[in-house]
Amino acid sequence: MRTIFATAAAACIAATAQADTTTLRVLGQPVGSGLIQQQKEQPFFENLAETSGMDIEVEYLPVDVAGIPDTDGMRVLRTGLFDIVSVRGPQVSRDEPAMLGLDLVGLNPDYESGRVHADAFLPVVDTAVQGRFNAKLLGVWPAGPQVIFCKPEISGLSDLEGLKVRVGDQSAAAFVAQFGATGVPLPFGEVQQSLSRGVVDCAITGPASANSAGWPEVTTTVLPIALQLAMNGYAINLDTWNSLDESTQVQLEESIDSLVSEIWAYSEELYSDAMNCNTGQEPCEHGTPYSLTSVPVSEEDLAAVSGALVESSLPAWTEQCNAVNPDCEALWMETVGAELGL
Repeated sequence: MRTIFATAAAACIAATAQADTTTLRVLGQPVGSGLIQQQKEQPFFENLAETSGMDIEVEYLPVDVAGIPDTDGMRVLRTGLFDIVSVRGPQVSRDEPAMLGLDLVGLNPDYESGRVHADAFLPVVDTAVQGRFNAKLLGVWPAGPQVIFCKPEISGLSDLEGLKVRVGDQSAAAFVAQFGATGVPLPFGEVQQSLSRGVVDCAITGPASANSAGWPEVTTTVLPIALQLAMNGYAINLDTWNSLDESTQVQLEESIDSLVSEIWAYSEELYSDAMNCNTGQEPCEHGTPYSLTSVPVSEEDLAAVSGALVESSLPAWTEQCNAVNPDCEALWMETVGAELGL
């Protein structure tokens, strides 16, 4: 009889412990987006309980495996369908324009400036996300410099005239429009096939993501001029966040901070390697070798990207963002604008 009671008591204790364990449902980056998702993000979340010591269980699902459009990240957070979302900044900027203020065309020509501007504007974006989507932004990181891949051969930005270019956000669309091109928003997973079928002529993404998704199989040319860094980030539903005790909140923030720092460094490492892989150069350690033609970047094209911030991307963005939040432009000028000396 005592054995029966002891067994029952042990079962009750185990059930209570199981009930006390927090389950975090995480919606991740697309598998097809490349090595940041495969080598950094997914292993981090799948091993988070073990590495952090938190009493949690994590259910991780890439957005393309879940069958959810990557443009719906903010809405998913608001509904609470997932607790944490690996937010694709350019794609969700249509729902939350403040996200785009981190990474306008011409703002971040390199990783160093990208980090400074992201740190400056992150509190503003977090406030916007909390107010409109009931979510807390935990940190942001760059997918990498966004360059132009084309099926027809091009020699520079002027050759985009009359072409359809896949863009990730409105800032890029406004930029290519300067050269007579039409910006076409497409989910990342649809781009390779769209290039193959001629739905679009060119497409913008980072070299590593393009390599992982096989874009060089259906394009001939890459113009390696950095338009943006493609800022992504991690956000958590506020109801979930507030349900965590203070110790778990601190542990989770510290863990995400560590992941974000790793990705910043890894993204820079991948960029150079992927450019080599895409154009048949060595070393090519992380990707598939292809033989794209890399177009020399002219001083004229560099000047066009540099000038795009004040001439096209900033005015187009502030009009959109101010319509949602009248203080948006003023807050950007007080933070990022101050860093730039505008």
